[in-house]
Amino acid sequence: MEAKIDVLGMTCMHCHERVTKAISSLKGVESVDVSLEENNATVSFDTEKVTLDEIRQAVTGAGYEVVKV
Repeated sequence: MEAKIDVLGMTCMHCHERVTKAISSLKGVESVDVSLEENNATVSFDTEKVTLDEIRQAVTGAGYEVVKV
């Protein structure tokens, strides 16, 4: 499955790397493409191994706000 997640609070490449690392560390995530310009992350993942809620929790745990899933 692929989902686009809007993320608030990203302002620099450090933010980009932090969000990428938080999401990609989850088992079942196949790819992550974070866009600072669009303030979002496009995530490809296996729904049998990870849920959208777990991805959202990883982003908020990294210090950012998910505004739409």
